[in-house]
Amino acid sequence: MSLPFYIVDVFTDKKYAGNQLAVFLDAGNLSSDEMQQIAREINFAESTFVTKLDKENNKAEIKIFTPSQEMQFAGHPMIGTSWVLMNKVFDNSPESIKLNVPIGPISIHQSDNLIWLKAAQPKFWDTFSKQDFTFFSNLKVEDFENQFPIQEVSTGSAFVMVGLSNKKALENLVLDKDQTDKWLKNNCKTAHRALYFYYLEGSKLFSRMLCIEHNQLVEDAATGSASTCLQAYLLKNNTPQIDLINYQGDYINRPSQIHFKGKLTENEFDIKIGGKAQFIAKGEWEA
Repeated sequence: MSLPFYIVDVFTDKKYAGNQLAVFLDAGNLSSDEMQQIAREINFAESTFVTKLDKENNKAEIKIFTPSQEMQFAGHPMIGTSWVLMNKVFDNSPESIKLNVPIGPISIHQSDNLIWLKAAQPKFWDTFSKQDFTFFSNLKVEDFENQFPIQEVSTGSAFVMVGLSNKKALENLVLDKDQTDKWLKNNCKTAHRALYFYYLEGSKLFSRMLCIEHNQLVEDAATGSASTCLQAYLLKNNTPQIDLINYQGDYINRPSQIHFKGKLTENEFDIKIGGKAQFIAKGEWEA
């Protein structure tokens, strides 16, 4: 069976930066195991598989896989897949489409050369001690931001938000793989376990996402799902309205820009993230 596929770089205004994504079309006859094998073979942070396509109504159903597991929701795959559908697949380059993922339908729109998605309502879970992190990282207690809690947050995929007090601590961050893995397994609520470190300096936001995959410590270039969690966290703890750019990927030579635009009104979160995508390649995959 032959599958058409596209490769795009997401959350970047230039090629060979941002986060790579493979988008496979006509994937409705693949099993989840087959999708997982393909995602492991291409070995990007995530790959997506379009299992149903409704061109008449500009809707699609997709499945998202990392090299090790299926995701219920993920930002950069949805932004990149939407760009492919809007610009390469759907007729007349529609400004709005809808993607169905395991957590439900997600609305996407395109404006000012950015693809925007609106995230689901967040869930705020456990908070953690700074001291925990000194056991599996090179961070000292004074390296942590003091106003807001370290907390696990989910908008479909969960991440632990860890605020730092200075950019140098973020830049020089080192984690012990085995101790990090042990802490994540002991403390996180879902099978998807990851840390999102950030430094907020006025209207500038810098971040790094690290997790364990296939017994390796992995850093992601641009994490849309973590960005929706961080936006919700900042709306709750810092300001009820937000409009800024989250810079990620600089420390692995894949600079990325994730646009935040959100609002908190009477416990209702309006969380939007946006970004650009760059077309890299297309081809046929022999499945």
